[in-house]
Amino acid sequence: MTLPAFAHLSVMPEEVLHWLQPQDQGIYLDGTIGGAGHAKLILESAPGCRLIGLDRDPAALQKAEEVLVFLGERVSLHQATFDQAGQVLQLLGIDRLDGMLLDLGVSSHQLDTPERGFSFRHDAPLDMRMNPTVGKTAADVVNNAEEEELVRIFFTYGEERFARRIARKIVAQRSETPITRTTELAQLVRQTVPGGNKPGRIHPATRVFQALRIHVNDELEQVRNGVDAGIDLLKPGGRLVVISFHSLEDRIVKQLFRERAKGCICPPRLPVCQCNKQPEVRLLTRKGGKPTVTEIELNARSRSAVLRAVERC
Repeated sequence: MTLPAFAHLSVMPEEVLHWLQPQDQGIYLDGTIGGAGHAKLILESAPGCRLIGLDRDPAALQKAEEVLVFLGERVSLHQATFDQAGQVLQLLGIDRLDGMLLDLGVSSHQLDTPERGFSFRHDAPLDMRMNPTVGKTAADVVNNAEEEELVRIFFTYGEERFARRIARKIVAQRSETPITRTTELAQLVRQTVPGGNKPGRIHPATRVFQALRIHVNDELEQVRNGVDAGIDLLKPGGRLVVISFHSLEDRIVKQLFRERAKGCICPPRLPVCQCNKQPEVRLLTRKGGKPTVTEIELNARSRSAVLRAVERC
């Protein structure tokens, strides 16, 4: 199968290196390798380190291989989701990592490749799968899910306040003809929400498309499992850096980091700690880091990025 060219600008590259602090002889894992921009920086900043790259998207892995081929055995690439990192490390005979990076969300390549169906800016099949060879498509969900399930998806994953109105319209429309194209769904949403045809900064279908993408790829559950497992895979002193692109992802990352950074959880009335719970990580970023104004000017898609980092105790 011939895959399309992969293009993606790495977000907050200097900040990633600052918080990850790659060291020679260290072993690092990029759980969302994409176009290998971050991976290449990590490998160049610590010439003796080794990198394991994961991605569910075969186009991303093909691009990563092209970018990193000159590094030979220092790089190991695998088609897997980042919450499967433990299984990959087990296959490689690796117990612990010196660092891990997760650059969450959809890539510029996926958004800009019409046939992937992620964007309403292109007329394309309503797909949205990050691994285009497995699982249900967004069209499968739109045309088969019960109305209440569509309401849940749009409200929970898109925070769409007109979720019920949109779901009802979809059910009515699909009873006459299936909704199979990105532009069909985008136009339906535009015609359904109040003021949808008025010119505005945000397309009225943005939240619906985000919600479908998250649901189709089970993104939030993967974040929960992947971040939690990622901490467990770190050596003492190892670091986990996570870049999120919307509030749902960032909320999960922030909560998991804070939970693992907690020490004693005994009731305040106890004079002496009985639980003996020790912090598992140290918070490196008390508040989420944001890209610079200059970076946002060069890469508009970085504007919603939030970086958080922890160090294993």
